[in-house]
Amino acid sequence: MKILEIQNLRKQYPGFLLDNVSFDVEEGSIMGFIGRNGAGKTTTIKSVLNLVHADGGTVRFLGKDLWASEAASKKQIGLVLGEFNYYKRKKLKAIAAVTKGFYEDWDDAAYEGLMKRFSLDPEKKINELSQGMRVKFALALALSHRARLLILDEPTSGLDPVSRDELLDIFRSIIEDGEHSILFSTHIISDLEKCADYITYIKGGKILVSTDADSFKGAYRLVSGEAEQLSRYRDRLIGFRGHAFGFTGLMRAEDAVRAEDLKVAPADMESIMIYTEKEDGHESAAE
Repeated sequence: MKILEIQNLRKQYPGFLLDNVSFDVEEGSIMGFIGRNGAGKTTTIKSVLNLVHADGGTVRFLGKDLWASEAASKKQIGLVLGEFNYYKRKKLKAIAAVTKGFYEDWDDAAYEGLMKRFSLDPEKKINELSQGMRVKFALALALSHRARLLILDEPTSGLDPVSRDELLDIFRSIIEDGEHSILFSTHIISDLEKCADYITYIKGGKILVSTDADSFKGAYRLVSGEAEQLSRYRDRLIGFRGHAFGFTGLMRAEDAVRAEDLKVAPADMESIMIYTEKEDGHESAAE
């Protein structure tokens, strides 16, 4: 079942166009939403949630028009925009008490259980928490009002590797019941290697691909060869980096099969994004 359906979402700013963005989020899954800074990830999320007014398109949540049933829909959506960075001098229990008043489905038992699970002290103030603990608190608030969909915009940015890995384990555990889903926007691609079921890649306001994570990686190969081989394969390379011993680059899998004299290896998500983001896919990255 599709929990979120986005069709032809459009938003025009001076110098930027979110151009007919379309993708779905399946129930019980993590959708990784990737693209370099300024590609349109945050604009998409804000447009979906009507935090900025879209110029066109439709958004359906659990089969209903999200914008037409905005109040009811948002009660089942949890939003974490990076670090929890407001009400810094308030205690967690005070913030939870205020938040509770907005949600008729607030579950006190769930909240208390999540606070214990995340080792959060309700007597602490926001400015006494680490970045990772602030994200956990935001998750606790979202899950306590029974949010079916969590939308996370750069939630692991600025965290150390151990804290990031802990949060990724939490994200996976959240969707295990098959009823919760996560739209996870990030430029830390290594995080998605560990947790994403699907990948949507946006570049310059346009969706390049939206598919399952295995198909995304399986569509490309990393290749390497000697300098004299570069001219022969240059037109097949999506992007490449020249170095003293030759070159390393990215090819589509079907092209790599025919490159029998090159070294071929599986492509990871980060390499796919790095080589795809070259302004000219046939320009060497060598300095």
